Amino acid sequence: MDSVRNSRASGPKDSSKTSAISNGMDEKLLKPYDPKNTEERIYKLWEESGFFAPEAHPPWVDNPSTNPNFREPFTIVLPPPNATGVLHLGHTLEVSMQDTMIRYNRMQGKKTLWLPGTDHAAIATDSKVTKILEKEGLRKKDIGREKFLKRVEEFVEESRKIIASQLRKIGASLDWSREAFTLDDKRNLAVRTAFKQMYDDGLIYRSHRIVNWDPKGQTVISDDEIVYEERKTKFYTFKYGPFEIGTARPETKFGDKYVVMHPNDKRYKKWKHGDKMTVEWINGLIQATVVKDEMIDMEFGTGVMTITPWHSHEDFVLAEKYKLEKEQIIDRYGKLLPIAGEFAGMKIADAREKVIEKLKTKGLLVSIDENYVNRIATAERTGGIIEPQIMLQWFVDVNKKIKSRGDKSLKELMLKPVREGKIKILPEHFEKVYFNWLENLRDWCISRQIWYGHRIPVWYLNNEVYCGIDAPKESGWVQDEDTLDTWFSSGLWTFSTLGWPEKTEDLKNFHPTSVINPGYEILFFWVARMILMSQYLIGEIPFKTVYLHGILRDAKGQKFSKSLGNGVDPIEVIETYGADALRMAMIVGIGPGADSKFDIQKVKAYGKFSNKIWNATRFVLDNVQNFDLLSPVVYDEEDKKSDEELKALIKEITKEMDEYKFYIVAEKLYHYFWHTFADVIIERSKKKILENRNADSAKRLFYTQLTILLTALHPFMPFITEEIWSMLPESKGLLMVKKWPS
Repeated sequence: MDSVRNSRASGPKDSSKTSAISNGMDEKLLKPYDPKNTEERIYKLWEESGFFAPEAHPPWVDNPSTNPNFREPFTIVLPPPNATGVLHLGHTLEVSMQDTMIRYNRMQGKKTLWLPGTDHAAIATDSKVTKILEKEGLRKKDIGREKFLKRVEEFVEESRKIIASQLRKIGASLDWSREAFTLDDKRNLAVRTAFKQMYDDGLIYRSHRIVNWDPKGQTVISDDEIVYEERKTKFYTFKYGPFEIGTARPETKFGDKYVVMHPNDKRYKKWKHGDKMTVEWINGLIQATVVKDEMIDMEFGTGVMTITPWHSHEDFVLAEKYKLEKEQIIDRYGKLLPIAGEFAGMKIADAREKVIEKLKTKGLLVSIDENYVNRIATAERTGGIIEPQIMLQWFVDVNKKIKSRGDKSLKELMLKPVREGKIKILPEHFEKVYFNWLENLRDWCISRQIWYGHRIPVWYLNNEVYCGIDAPKESGWVQDEDTLDTWFSSGLWTFSTLGWPEKTEDLKNFHPTSVINPGYEILFFWVARMILMSQYLIGEIPFKTVYLHGILRDAKGQKFSKSLGNGVDPIEVIETYGADALRMAMIVGIGPGADSKFDIQKVKAYGKFSNKIWNATRFVLDNVQNFDLLSPVVYDEEDKKSDEELKALIKEITKEMDEYKFYIVAEKLYHYFWHTFADVIIERSKKKILENRNADSAKRLFYTQLTILLTALHPFMPFITEEIWSMLPESKGLLMVKKWPS
């Protein structure tokens, strides 16, 4: 990589084109604009120029007298697409926005770095390859860990190639010489280093705690990877000794021997905390104990509930508080254990009606509500219904005070920079969402029971435990079987991609990064964890601005999904209408945090806009042949006013670009080009030229405005603007590195 970077830094290839006006127009302009025959050629020209790397730049960038942003960095690390397949329209939205930011800041003279990479997406990728093997009649356990991982690596390598190809088609001006992967050797070193540091500081611990278990995927998942689905179910009320209790899941209640009520509930004031009683229950008599606690909602149901500490997060907290017994009812495959008596071995869903029937026979069924709506926790990747379990797992303590960080906890380190305004979240209302999430943050379970991923750097020998960046040198040590949560490695993304744990020049020059631009749905998955890791490991913020985009939906407002069959291949759209048209459709009118509907008609409209730019250029170049563009010309009053209007617009949109209002700027440029430049200025100029009245003023104006508009449109529509720029008689070099108009 370094040799490639050094060769690029020595200077780009000469791609200038200066043609005498008298030679006439480029022949391509005589035909309709064809993105298919343009975009691949233009991208190759950009890539070969070396200008994607921050070390390569035109002379004006390194001149402090002409560049107000002399040596100022602007950095984005690409939110790494999952290496499970191909890019979708949501990625196109994200990439279009970020490329606009990068191209604009590059033209502002900043040392821009947009760093590409992909995420190994452990659970998703493991699940995908498992399904591929099943179609071949193979099971992962049969072929073993080593062969399975080899198949995964082959699949991921192919996916990464496809993703890189798609990013090029969108026009992403990424520095490919710095491409990273969350599971490559450098990132693996960063992960092991981070784990050991957190382990040594007592922030990572192993304990029996309640976690979200996915019986279908056979792994733990984090709170943020749960998708709640509202499903209509039945709600049952039963007699429990002198009380009535309600539940939607009677099949989990075999071990319930604690009955809980609010200490201020007057209905149950005669019962004291710790009182015991014998009650008839599913499989006979049990001794129940009264627990009084303020966690109970007196308004829900009868105000009394029994608890199942092994299979409920809230019940587990209560059991820990009062040191209550915990008993497992359901195994890791979603089947009932021997405590269920005659129902042992049955799946919980199959056992439900049989348990109800038994309770009814015993006279313990009071009522059934047929219209109860229950929030069911499901695993995002597998769709399996989550079954909380108490398990021995690895956790990150978010509340422990850290001496090296001023006795602040990880939670406090995540709050501080946002609260102090060092990190700005756009749109601003997501700051409140962020704070609310942190207030309810539990310790983070980071171990996963899958084979693909960063293996936990802990080894065991008899009763000894060893945590290290490298494996123990002595024989006999056995490494932990589990892998780390994907978000642990991607939490290091902004600085591991820049060389950490080494103190590299890249880390010094480009961190903190300028902006991160993910969808709002991963504010907690990823953005928060990057703040956590960066604040703790290197003592600084990972980025200055969080620009959250919304979810792209279909024309009916539905999420794109395979089951609905409403997916749209962005590459097919590009093949038909061109990347510029799709990019404009992804940017115009789509503000931060706003969900939007994808409409192919919008893409078609911007395809027509490309043709409008092309045709306007043909007129301009046809009318400046044999015209001396360097000679002094005084504008007439009409043209002077138009000149001032465009200057005012450029000043206005420059401010808005700095404020990340690309959705507004793109629309303003579109309207100015079509309705002012093409419909007014060009039409007015035709008349002046025909009448030979102030023709020189008209020609100078429309040629000057064309060059300014091409420059301003370039971050949004890079292909057509670069192609036209190469045809201009006085153009030199690539438009990509031309100075932003001022």
